[in-house]
Amino acid sequence: MVAPKTNTQGVAPKPNQWKTPLPDTRDLEKAVNTLVTRGRFGVLKVPLGFVKVLQWFFAIFAFSTCGSYSGMFKIAVECKSWVQSDLSIEVEFEYPFRLHQEYFDAPTCKSEYKERVFLTGDYSSSAEFFVTIGVFAFLYSTAALSIYVFFFEKYKENNKGPLIDLGVTGVFTFMWLVSSAAWAKGLSNVKTATNPDEVITMINACEEDENRCREVHDPVMSGLNTSVAFGFINLVLWAGNLWFIYRETGIITDSVLAPPPQEKPAAPDAHVKQGANEQETYTNKQAGHSPDCSQEGYPQDVQYSQGSNQQGAPTSFSNHILFLCHRKRRNKPTVSHLQSTHNATLHGDR
Repeated sequence: MVAPKTNTQGVAPKPNQWKTPLPDTRDLEKAVNTLVTRGRFGVLKVPLGFVKVLQWFFAIFAFSTCGSYSGMFKIAVECKSWVQSDLSIEVEFEYPFRLHQEYFDAPTCKSEYKERVFLTGDYSSSAEFFVTIGVFAFLYSTAALSIYVFFFEKYKENNKGPLIDLGVTGVFTFMWLVSSAAWAKGLSNVKTATNPDEVITMINACEEDENRCREVHDPVMSGLNTSVAFGFINLVLWAGNLWFIYRETGIITDSVLAPPPQEKPAAPDAHVKQGANEQETYTNKQAGHSPDCSQEGYPQDVQYSQGSNQQGAPTSFSNHILFLCHRKRRNKPTVSHLQSTHNATLHGDR
């Protein structure tokens, strides 16, 4: 019978003492729950966060549809000798579209040997640039969303976060414009280089009239067309998001809330002099100066005002002037009254 193993102290270990303890996941779950509780997921409902989510998705669509593409087309070469013919020549190509490295074997229609034909063109630069911008846009969108959700207060602190975000978004907007335009041009060249009708012209056997060459299957370019569309959609999203990030910088609020420029107040001496002149005018008119009434019996330069003060004289003084004019008009004798008085005087003298 084998004796049980003992530790350094000569005590037999417990059955589970030699096993490696499992890591405690409770602390990790607690940290995750705390982080989720602190998150402000409501920011994803406002345009700033919602557009960023759209940028995240469309960036994935852009670089995945281009970077994972692989295409194929088929051509057939019918020689005069049926034995030398090849009716199913497959030509495969894929990202990053270094077509000058892609080749296929075509019959010569003169012997059993075949010639190797290479495609033309290297369009890897525009394709790789487009995919690189898409990957970096995806990574930045992921980081920005994490900051929006979990560290939005620090993002707004000292207005540094919105300014940095505005600058980076502007750079990505320009990069999407350049990369999408370059890849659209590159895709046009890829379509031309992989056109079966163009490839057939590079086969020597197809130049002879006795041989017949034709295309069997065209390459499917729908995925690459979609990648270009996603590129320009990203351009629109990143350009539009500039406005929402610009609003977060507070530059608009500062300009709107800025107080209007105030006019320089007049000197105190001018107000005192103007008040003295008005008081002197009012005193002179109160002392017995007869106002100049118009034909209707009202002064031409004074209007009756009961609820608001007119500039140049108090309201009570204006009403007083109107009263004097009205009284003067009533006391003024008319022509008929003067004629009757004159006739009465003449009869009395007789």
